[in-house]
Amino acid sequence: MTERVSEPVTEPVVGSGVAAEPSPLAGFTVAVTAARRRTELAALLERHGARVVLAPAILIVPLADDTELRRATHACLDAPLDVLVVTTGIGLRGWIEAADGWELGERLLACLGAAEVLARGPKSRGAIRAAGLTEAWSPESESSAEVLDHLLRRDLRGTRIAVQLHGEPLPDFVEALRLAGAEVVEVPVYRWVAPDDVAPLQRLVEMVTSRQVDAVTFTSAPAAASLVSVAEDAGLREPLVEALRADVLAACVGPVTAAPLERLGVPTVQPFRARLGALVREVVAALPAGRARRVHVAGHRLELRGHAVLLDGQLVPLPPAQMALLRALSAQPGRVCTRQELLDCLPADSADEHAVEMAVNRLRTGLGDPRLVQTIVKRGYRLAHEPEAAGACDDEKVATR
Repeated sequence: MTERVSEPVTEPVVGSGVAAEPSPLAGFTVAVTAARRRTELAALLERHGARVVLAPAILIVPLADDTELRRATHACLDAPLDVLVVTTGIGLRGWIEAADGWELGERLLACLGAAEVLARGPKSRGAIRAAGLTEAWSPESESSAEVLDHLLRRDLRGTRIAVQLHGEPLPDFVEALRLAGAEVVEVPVYRWVAPDDVAPLQRLVEMVTSRQVDAVTFTSAPAAASLVSVAEDAGLREPLVEALRADVLAACVGPVTAAPLERLGVPTVQPFRARLGALVREVVAALPAGRARRVHVAGHRLELRGHAVLLDGQLVPLPPAQMALLRALSAQPGRVCTRQELLDCLPADSADEHAVEMAVNRLRTGLGDPRLVQTIVKRGYRLAHEPEAAGACDDEKVATR
């Protein structure tokens, strides 16, 4: 199911009867900050079992209404272009469609057709050919950095280069060309602005800081910057950054997208190629490996995930309070946790240690076997940990990247 952050839902128990291999992301909650293609990304994550939270972090400015694009188009037409750098297929198509609307389409195509056209990747190549143009070169890596290296190998003094931006400025790319003597026209084919309704994003900030999501996906640098900006407005910038550094996975489609987070010291995971499918595969690999804690308890294999546990391979969703208790008990499996320690894990309205007893009883019921959590008279509670049954397989890992 898909969960919009403004409308929380509860995920039902998955599966019954004969045990089945759980989906790799079952029990994990993943946030999607993308504006364009968010439905596609959410569907890919859900296919692997994730609970998805949608919180678009940016809004795309319609091309036909974008005065900056129109100004850049006229700049391209003012004098012949020597080189055109196409970074996205959708951007080139949108540019040509917008120019048609301004009755500049034929002039723009003639101008671009006379230039040497460089394509950043296969989607750019496809759009170039669909427009009746021909690309001269494209890098194997689909990287803007490789395109820049290709250009800097030649003498660029006096060269006019149009660089189609992909939703954000490319200051290092453009500055390097200008330092080499080129005249650069930056073409902002589409621009990102803050969404009209920031409530979902504000809710996502709260969910990240309270560790109610296990991963946040980013497909553009402006989306990452927008999330941090909304957190800053709410006075939660540092808690957000700390959560992303320590507990919540930041998955970015590529290095440009990751840059605003990495400047804040947030580690990220990125696919080798900037594709949604590859991004999902990174999340599928990283969450179970780095965010799950596995212990052997009372003859059972117990794996703690974000909002659920795998008990002998069966997914068992648990309410947040019960998951909090279980995390505290499993932090050092077998150690006795006092009632006060466990009370600190419960919601603020849990008044006394009787609330702990009730919560532990509900946890035992939820897990289906009361033997998993033992009562230690006058001391507290512990997991019935069996390290000798686990051997080298019991990783009891602390979340790491």
